[in-house]
Amino acid sequence: MTRGTAIALAVVIALLVTIPALGSRYLVDLSTEIMIYALFALSLNVLIGYAGLVSFGHAAYFAIGGYASAILLTTHGWPLWLAFPAAIMLSGAAALVIGFFCVRLTSIYFAMLTLAFGQLVWAIAFKWRSVTRGDDGFHGITMPSYIDTPNSFFYFSLIVGVIATAILWMICHSAFGRTMMAVRENKVRAGFVGINPRWIQLTAFVIAGTFAGVAGGLFAMYNNGIYVENAYWTQSAQVLIMVILGGMYSFFGPAVGAVVLYLLESFIHQYTVYWPTVLGVVLLAILFFLPDGLVGLRNYLPGQAARRA
Repeated sequence: MTRGTAIALAVVIALLVTIPALGSRYLVDLSTEIMIYALFALSLNVLIGYAGLVSFGHAAYFAIGGYASAILLTTHGWPLWLAFPAAIMLSGAAALVIGFFCVRLTSIYFAMLTLAFGQLVWAIAFKWRSVTRGDDGFHGITMPSYIDTPNSFFYFSLIVGVIATAILWMICHSAFGRTMMAVRENKVRAGFVGINPRWIQLTAFVIAGTFAGVAGGLFAMYNNGIYVENAYWTQSAQVLIMVILGGMYSFFGPAVGAVVLYLLESFIHQYTVYWPTVLGVVLLAILFFLPDGLVGLRNYLPGQAARRA
């Protein structure tokens, strides 16, 4: 991590810490949800940006984390310190089982299989009414008293988000992270030097699913509910757009994409119902003019341009 990046992160965290002191409930709620989606996007980027795997069903692990947290906290009355880690582990276990089958395929076949499994999770959430409450949604989650206010849950989400992001950073910038990128660039050549590409991709799949479960658990507790729509393919598409918008080959790019997309959607909805049209135009502009995402704009700064020259 460069010194400039470290300073920018410190400033962002310091600003986030001060948000509840401003006295704006709307700003607290907005910041909490953005942090959750930023973590969700970072988890998907482990697959896309580092392992080179495009998943259309990443919302499945987000929903599993959310439903598991809700069910364990409310139906079974588990304490948070047991329910939340158990929900995260369940998301990782589901990613392990699903990833075992998905990594056997490549390219579009891999992507379509992730979509199929994602829709299977959605169907289970929709039909298993006795557990998930079906299309009514699982709402009325029992929350511990120490995080049942907007400000306390904001700080809880901030702490969990910072820890999860730090762990993802260490994973992606470790020897394993470099191995993922080697497999992404040339799977055959990586195999020649003794790397097992399928094992690396499966591990990346489990890591991505586990941290999506973290985001899903936070989302369920924040909204006091989790719904079948959170497992649907449109949720996977939304987080995929966040990754592309921010920049898939930058660690913090997807978080930037999550912030920009969420704020842009909130702003556009105030003036028009044609948000999907605006989103399509934005996505086309990114794909044609900024293939590296919003973080790629730094390459056009005077200093960076001179360095490239």
